[in-house]
Amino acid sequence: MIIRKTPEEIDRMAAAGAIHARCMKLLAGKVREGVTTAELDLAAEKFIRSQGAEPSFKGYRGFPGSICVSPNSMVVHGIPGPYRLTRGDILSVDIGVTYDGWVADGACTFPVGEVTPVAEKLLEVTQRSLFAAVEQCRVGNRLGDVSHAVQAVVEAEGLSVVRSLVGHGIGRDMHEDPQIPNYGDPGRGPLLEEGMVLAVEPMTTAGRHMVRMGDDGWAIYAQDGSLAAHFEFTIAVTAEGPRILNPWHELLGVEAPAAAA
Repeated sequence: MIIRKTPEEIDRMAAAGAIHARCMKLLAGKVREGVTTAELDLAAEKFIRSQGAEPSFKGYRGFPGSICVSPNSMVVHGIPGPYRLTRGDILSVDIGVTYDGWVADGACTFPVGEVTPVAEKLLEVTQRSLFAAVEQCRVGNRLGDVSHAVQAVVEAEGLSVVRSLVGHGIGRDMHEDPQIPNYGDPGRGPLLEEGMVLAVEPMTTAGRHMVRMGDDGWAIYAQDGSLAAHFEFTIAVTAEGPRILNPWHELLGVEAPAAAA
């Protein structure tokens, strides 16, 4: 069952999203050579709690961190720890914020210093696919339009969409219906209606789409060891069009199409 939110509830989710966006900006300034993922986690938890909010991931199904931090070939669900960033890494930072009972979820993949052309392309294309998906989050479209938008951008550039991981609905719970694949046929799936809120999150690799589970039971890696990227927004479907509720891109100076800004 897809739970639709009232305009007032969407505003409350946007308040969580504003904290999320500020946390992402804080961490963007800390992602650099020599920093450990545990240090990023500590900074995120301290900031989120200072805003009267809670880190949504902490304790979720036993997850030990406040954020997920996934370097290089790790796609998602990296547990913060002693890993020390090195020049040329790319790092997915995935943050969940719960504020006043409502959740905002989002991710951005950052370069650590100068990265390879392959990494640059992967980050640019994956981010662009997210904005293409945002544009499809409109009343009267189908969920397949959102999924297909990601796939079309990514595969046109010779990259791969991870097919076994999905986005999701979001609200009072971090994971609600519907599941949102990053591939599919346009014009298919549930009709998008006013009040739906979607966590859309392209997950891609520079190689093939298959993934494997890490030894810790959380981290998921590109099976072929290729670089992976992950970008995510929490998006409300409104009568006026898509509304990004955690606009971290604005705080990071990332240009977006006017319709998706």
